[in-house]
Amino acid sequence: MNLAQLAVGAFVVGLSGAMSPGPVFAATVAESVRRGARAGPQIVAGHAALEIMLIAALLAGLDRWLRREAVRTALLLGGGLALIALAVRMAADVRADRFVSSPSRIAPAPPSALHPVVLGVVLSLSNPYWILWWATIGLAMLSPAVEQGWPSVAAVYAGHVGADFAWYGAVSAAVARGRRWLSTGAARLLGLACTAGMLWLGGVFLHTGARRLLGAQSVW
Repeated sequence: MNLAQLAVGAFVVGLSGAMSPGPVFAATVAESVRRGARAGPQIVAGHAALEIMLIAALLAGLDRWLRREAVRTALLLGGGLALIALAVRMAADVRADRFVSSPSRIAPAPPSALHPVVLGVVLSLSNPYWILWWATIGLAMLSPAVEQGWPSVAAVYAGHVGADFAWYGAVSAAVARGRRWLSTGAARLLGLACTAGMLWLGGVFLHTGARRLLGAQSVW
């Protein structure tokens, strides 16, 4: 496969993953109400920077370590706790009216709020399925590219990251534009919905990790 074919293939696979609801989607919606259309690309920038390091680590042999049962369980439990902590923080912002202050403009983020780039890193690290996706599907996608050399690996990465920027950039722009028609109450409800989604995902990760820890049948 040539570089263009590798990039397009990675874009399609990446887009299918990006469009699946998850913590990055919930955070993009919430931060876009607060910060505007730049929030989505900034979150993806943090996510993409971390992916470079993860890909390098996987190609260096990290995948063998990630296949261990104890590691998978630890990722699930740690990720669940991190997502719940982020959800609690988001709920506190909504309750204190730091989520949005006016239906006609974006509320300034509080000084203690995580920058979207940092948030993108934290969300990625807290999602065990993202790490395991790269250790399985992602690595299978990278394997033929590795055989062709680093330009092919770069093409796969560019296609994958391009899908993330395209999707979350579009979501962020749509939410930021739509904020003009959001009442303060509706904006709070949106913030609570995003909070609930992150709490639910965190709960799923904790539940799955706990069942693995207790030796129950896997629910993956």
